Amino acid sequence: MMGKDDTMIGSRLDLNLLKVFDAIYQERSLLKASLRLNLSQSAVSHALSRLRRSVGDDLFVRTVEGMRPTQRAMEMASPLREALRTIHRTVALEAFDPANSTRTFVIAANDYLTSTLLGALVARLGQNAPGVELVIRPATRLDLAQQIDVGRIDLAIGSFRHVPDHLEASVLCQQEEVLLMRSGHPLLALKTIPLVALSDTGLVAVSVGGPEEGAVEGYISERGLARQSDMFGRRHLEKALAEIGRVPKFKLTLPHFLALPDVMCNTDLLAIVPKALANSLCARFNLEHRRLPYTAPPTDLKAVWHCRNSPEPGHGWLREQLQQVLQQTLGQQ
Repeated sequence: MMGKDDTMIGSRLDLNLLKVFDAIYQERSLLKASLRLNLSQSAVSHALSRLRRSVGDDLFVRTVEGMRPTQRAMEMASPLREALRTIHRTVALEAFDPANSTRTFVIAANDYLTSTLLGALVARLGQNAPGVELVIRPATRLDLAQQIDVGRIDLAIGSFRHVPDHLEASVLCQQEEVLLMRSGHPLLALKTIPLVALSDTGLVAVSVGGPEEGAVEGYISERGLARQSDMFGRRHLEKALAEIGRVPKFKLTLPHFLALPDVMCNTDLLAIVPKALANSLCARFNLEHRRLPYTAPPTDLKAVWHCRNSPEPGHGWLREQLQQVLQQTLGQQ
């Protein structure tokens, strides 16, 4: 039963103070909490002081590792977070009308997905939501997980090995990899491309980071979100070649796919890329693609977002549009 003191505390608490508490508890930092809430750091600090006076506890202690919660704060955190979610679901949600909305959505995606997806998505929104604006951010940025946490990115699209508990993910489609080369390449005269060709012939790889950037088995992990650093499954290639005593022969590594057409149309280099990208490039450039000479399981292309956005109607609408467009353009081809 709630006592007199608890009733007095509850009657003078501002709901916004509880939002500040929840942000500090999750971020363990006044600066990160302020970024997440789109408030100044001084405003967050002032709100915390008010909450401390209302509750009668320090709630957080500043340490070299960040803001360490007190025992009282740890006892409050879970019930308050669930209460905020309940309030958000019950009261704060407004109906989303795409035909009349002027909302801006921020999506993080790599350049290949932007190239193959953006036109179809923009065309779809132009018909169903002419006032909605899209902003595309690079999914290769090293602070992707933090940008999702603080609300600067609504949705991230890519291949992720691990997604932390406070984020949610759904599989949009699966990506098959193929071998890309120029038209007239000597290997095209062969009925079946031999595996050894991937060791004898130079390869061009699209990668945003190797072991020196913290990549482990082709994935870079930050704040619990492990995203693919290579455009292809490098470990499957290396394993296949190792079985015949060979290693891949990488001659060029690019940070994005935009230079691929010019490089490959004028050399005998090979590249392993998602089939959707290969189809797009072959339709526009003097390129062709063939099946890989080894077994590589398809990778899941996922959408990742913060769990606080799951019940929000506008966010759900965006995810639905993306799912439908991807099924049309990037599905099994």
